[in-house]
Amino acid sequence: MSAQPDPPAAPSALTEVEAHGVERIPDADRTATPLDLFRLAFGGANTFSTCVLGAFPILFGLSFRQGLAATVLGVLTGALILCPMAVFGPVNGTNNAVSSSAHLGVHGRVVGSFLSLLTAVAFFSLSVWSSGDALVGGAHRLFGLERGTLSYVVAYALFAGLVLAVCVYGFRFMLFVNKIAVTSASLLFLLGAVAFAGDFDPSYAGVFTDSADAATRSMFWPSFIGATLIVLSNPVSFGAFLGDWSRYIPASTPRRRVVGAAFLSQLATLLPFVFGLATASIVATKAPAYVDPAAPDFVGGLLAISPSWFFLPVCLLALIGGMSTGTTSLYGTGLDFSSVFPRLSRVRATLLVGALSIVFIFVGRFGLDLVRSISTFATVIITCTTPWMVVMMLGFWTRRGWYDPEALQVFNRRQRGGRYWFAHGWNWRGMTAWWVAALTGVLFTNIPGQFVGPLGDLAHGVDIGLPLSLAVAAVLFLALLRLFPEPRAAYGPAGARLARTVEVPVPPITGPGAASGTGAPVPAADAR
Repeated sequence: MSAQPDPPAAPSALTEVEAHGVERIPDADRTATPLDLFRLAFGGANTFSTCVLGAFPILFGLSFRQGLAATVLGVLTGALILCPMAVFGPVNGTNNAVSSSAHLGVHGRVVGSFLSLLTAVAFFSLSVWSSGDALVGGAHRLFGLERGTLSYVVAYALFAGLVLAVCVYGFRFMLFVNKIAVTSASLLFLLGAVAFAGDFDPSYAGVFTDSADAATRSMFWPSFIGATLIVLSNPVSFGAFLGDWSRYIPASTPRRRVVGAAFLSQLATLLPFVFGLATASIVATKAPAYVDPAAPDFVGGLLAISPSWFFLPVCLLALIGGMSTGTTSLYGTGLDFSSVFPRLSRVRATLLVGALSIVFIFVGRFGLDLVRSISTFATVIITCTTPWMVVMMLGFWTRRGWYDPEALQVFNRRQRGGRYWFAHGWNWRGMTAWWVAALTGVLFTNIPGQFVGPLGDLAHGVDIGLPLSLAVAAVLFLALLRLFPEPRAAYGPAGARLARTVEVPVPPITGPGAASGTGAPVPAADAR
């Protein structure tokens, strides 16, 4: 008779610092639900920084209706790319970077950790900058606070410190914050719809009108695709982090519910995206200086057009929403780095990454003026992250969702060997598919007025970097699995799907705490 799983434990107190790192979460502690995943993923995007991204279609010259089409297309496509990444957490009980050991190798899994670091820094910085600017601007309009460097320094430091404190306490506290943020931020966005209803004109025409010259009209598709990709970058940015939260969901939970929660969480972000798009169109009409592509200032423009009674809600929206984005980004990266550097606990790794991120925020804001380049930074990171996600998802499919959780933890325990050791800890098939696709995507990236890769003009100004990286990763990875078979032991009892395998000995797991043999595999629950 098989052993019965431990009964679920009572949830830990909110003020109890989370002890778990990236080791497999015990069954008794996996008490989260798909609804919790929805709250975290939606709460992390139902924020002021998402509004800033929603303004980009207008900044690129699109009309409101064209921008709405680009926004819906970006959110839908991004949600479809993202949602399968939610299944790794319940199956393996760990985060997605650790799960990637099965496809990139025991050592190759560090790719996911560094990609999540870059993504977290980009979106954490965006949330701190946008929310801090809104707080200072709102306080200036409400109380006459001077909008000087000191005011911004205090706002950024206070905000970043609050986010860091939540991340140190861990998953339960973060879930509590997001439960509040989802409801309150949504209500504030709806209140904003009332505030701006009288000024909103859905017929805002943008610059690509019939009277525009030929040179301007020729930039429509590059601008439309560029705006779509910036919107798409938001849902895709959660790819490396979904496992951080879904690992607390029991393995027996039907996968369709987990995937559905991730998908719906991104569809719900149309609320902040459309709010940003609509208000940006108002700013472009009433205060066009704030949407000058050479020096855009959406936050300043929003405050300039807001009725006085909405200043306080703007400040609350910046504080609550920014907390959600900051915590969901920083928590996962601290968790990841506690596995890359095992001598650091989750708390110490979170503090270290948080401190480095805060330094980046201040240098970027006051020293290098990186704020205007954050969309470029985010787009390039996502272009590199998406092929990694493709390798993960195709790997899950070819493995039929079967993994050996003990072998996944080899790197974290400073051990060697196991089913995912491949060639000295590297699976060159997955690694090659990732870096070739990522490099191809960056070479073909074309963000109008911001970044053009060496081959970015070959498609007549249209940014095909991300679609090309997706296709290259999928085709190359599957081709390599056929041409250079992986060890049969990396696959479960049902064998491989589409890929070929070869019988080779599995190197025993050796090192600190290793038992004899390769470790007892724990098959994924057959949840459908």
